[in-house]
Amino acid sequence: MSDHPTGSTVEPAVRALLDSGVLTHEDLLRAQADAERGGQPLRLSLVKLGMVSARQMQEAVGRSLGIPAVDLRELPPDPEALRIVPAELAYRHQVVPLRVQDGEVVVATADPFNLEALDDIRMVTGKEVNPVLADAAEIQRIVEEAYMKEMMEAADNGDVQLIAEKEIDAADLERMAKEALVIRLVNTVIRQAVAEKASDIHIEPFENEIRLRYRIDGVLTEQAAPAQRLLPAIVSRVKILSNLNIAEHRLPQDGRIALLVSGREVDIRVSIIPTLYGEAVVLRLLDQSQLAFELEELGMQDEQLAEYTAIIHKHHGVVLATGPTGCGKTTTLYAALRRIYTPRKKIITIEDPVEYRLHGVNQIHVNPKIGLSFATGLRHIVRHDPDIVMVGEIRDQETANIAINAALTGHLVFSTLHTNDASGAVTRLQDMGVEPYLIASSLEGVLAQRLLRRICPECREEYEPSAEWMATIHRELEIHPPATLARGTGCSACRYTGYAGRTALYEVLPLNEHIRSMIIRRASAGEIKRDAVLHGMSTMRQDGWKKVIDGETTIEEVLAVTQIEE
Repeated sequence: MSDHPTGSTVEPAVRALLDSGVLTHEDLLRAQADAERGGQPLRLSLVKLGMVSARQMQEAVGRSLGIPAVDLRELPPDPEALRIVPAELAYRHQVVPLRVQDGEVVVATADPFNLEALDDIRMVTGKEVNPVLADAAEIQRIVEEAYMKEMMEAADNGDVQLIAEKEIDAADLERMAKEALVIRLVNTVIRQAVAEKASDIHIEPFENEIRLRYRIDGVLTEQAAPAQRLLPAIVSRVKILSNLNIAEHRLPQDGRIALLVSGREVDIRVSIIPTLYGEAVVLRLLDQSQLAFELEELGMQDEQLAEYTAIIHKHHGVVLATGPTGCGKTTTLYAALRRIYTPRKKIITIEDPVEYRLHGVNQIHVNPKIGLSFATGLRHIVRHDPDIVMVGEIRDQETANIAINAALTGHLVFSTLHTNDASGAVTRLQDMGVEPYLIASSLEGVLAQRLLRRICPECREEYEPSAEWMATIHRELEIHPPATLARGTGCSACRYTGYAGRTALYEVLPLNEHIRSMIIRRASAGEIKRDAVLHGMSTMRQDGWKKVIDGETTIEEVLAVTQIEE
């Protein structure tokens, strides 16, 4: 196996600590693994794990870059410097403008490698930027004190704080949520998440802090979080935007926000749940401009694309997409509907929720509060003379039976299931109570998928994998891999993870007469899969090895995503 730690480069400051004996090689390997998991620079992982102190790291970084360190407790910022740097910029990049002198602005930062921050300040102020190093906690304190003075004064007066549920006043929460600084804070969090191409925003309260994290390329990454006492105002602001009840703190709530962010239309699914230390918020970002609507853009191999295209052009039957939550099943179905749509066909979907709007397609949003479930909606859809129907998810026997009956009466039905692989869809339907003969006569094909990260093009390098990995790929794929493969070493462009963007792994299972007979005699999912592989089906693990050979991803990423097949 490869013993090269991936995901973080050994920065000069870290190398200096290693050479001086402050840091051991074993510590470095542990920190590199933590940095990759957290999507953060190696130096931050070293401090977080307690291997070096924040002061030691700051001094090492300063020496390696020739940047002086300052103590913000002894060097308060000048009001003129604060005035020329917008609050949103200071909060987003966690920087403090200290003073303006000789046509330049002196800026305190804990991350001198964040060149984007320095460029933004240079562009906004029209002045050269002279960075100095300071403690991250002190920077956050100064930013809050300097730019959130109004909100801090309100908090100090007891207007913004975590209080018992019985003491919460809805009018006070609404007033706090409409404060300009809270509006700016929430807007900044959303805008930054969209800029980072995050799929989700997590705002989580704990005993002494708020944790703010973005899910980027499937991995949660820490972000600079606001003070804990601002949580009620932040949650209330989100509730107002999504038309939820700001006075309700005991029950989970779900909502939706439609925003225009930097000229891009973004739909946001909101989920709020009560926790021990306050309400936790998750925002799912659905960027209308980022959806890949073409099948060719999804990452299928040529033979998989040909098989799936043949399946979706059937005149009737059930076509399923399977995989865990967040693996892109809906995106695949949208691309399939776009491929087969013509003005001569009527397409109706019922979804929970409608994530993206499709031209020429009638889309229905599930609403359990008024009795509009998948089963109820599907029952009425078939009376509207559709040619093609998409059901967001088959969750129960009633929905499954209606979908299958629709397929048997001449409709082409698309839907999703949560299973580990394509063959598992058959046994999942049987577990719901669907008769095997109905599955065999209606199911036309199943596509299973997983998302995995692509290698960052900015820090991509070639390397020679171990002989053991070469033998593994050869054994499972039955072809000889090239002598060198690719990986990312980690850089600022990919947040030192070595990965940027995602693609998908697929396995396509078209049903033939032999597999239909296996279903009728209740063959296990394993038997069906072995038979399909024997007749040429490529598994997701094999698809992963092909993408490794093509230089799209790494061995480690394929193993992480396809553990179920290991």
